[in-house]
Amino acid sequence: MRLLEALRHGIEAIDLAQPLETGMPVSPTHPAFQFALRQRHDDAARADGITGSHEMIVLGGHVGTHMDALCHVAVDGHMFGGVPVADALHGGRYRVHGIDQVPPLVRRGVLYDVPAARGVDRLGPGEPVRLDDLRAHGAAQPERGDVVLIRTGWAQHWNDPPAYLGDERGVPGLDTSAAAWLAQCGVAAVGADTIALEHIPPGAGPAALPVHRLLLAECGVNLIEVMNLEALAARGAEEFLFVGAPLNVRGATGAPIRPLALIGA
Repeated sequence: MRLLEALRHGIEAIDLAQPLETGMPVSPTHPAFQFALRQRHDDAARADGITGSHEMIVLGGHVGTHMDALCHVAVDGHMFGGVPVADALHGGRYRVHGIDQVPPLVRRGVLYDVPAARGVDRLGPGEPVRLDDLRAHGAAQPERGDVVLIRTGWAQHWNDPPAYLGDERGVPGLDTSAAAWLAQCGVAAVGADTIALEHIPPGAGPAALPVHRLLLAECGVNLIEVMNLEALAARGAEEFLFVGAPLNVRGATGAPIRPLALIGA
């Protein structure tokens, strides 16, 4: 009944996903997004004049706004919970910790707008988001089951792929101290507006990913990457209803997700 009452007063749905389009920023370790019309309206027509058009889409599971499954990362041959990689893989798919085992998320969302807290428009290349940034922020304390989103302002570089990917300058993001604190709070997922969510120092590239190791392999916390948090931040919404579900791809290490933030209109 509370939901129906809220609907009567109006709810605004804010899209937190980046558009899927040819030429968009993609990590060099993953296949680029490809889109092509397979049939156009002038290719064929039915007797009644109706025509149809459809496309072919090719993308990796970690391209665009997506969620990482727990099987995405293993350490010394073991995934989260001590599951051996050899036992989890069957028939070319992961039967344990795959993205298909992530339930739809309808949870409280918490936004940490780090640039706003620092009094800047966006973080600089290679700047870490530390535990002090989260503790000093005015957002609510994360609770068990929350989805926590970290805004760096990096989505402003979306239309400049080299800048978005960081080149040799690095990319801002969570460091291990902030990630460990969120895991201790028991959050269900952590998302950010960058290509890898975590801090990529200048010159290093994605060679070492300690936050992925910590959250995915050690703590069992799913990650959401390549988000667009600009509109949500502009509304000043620090708490909201998060709604999102990754595509149900059997045994995949990750999949696209269309996350939404629901706030009062």
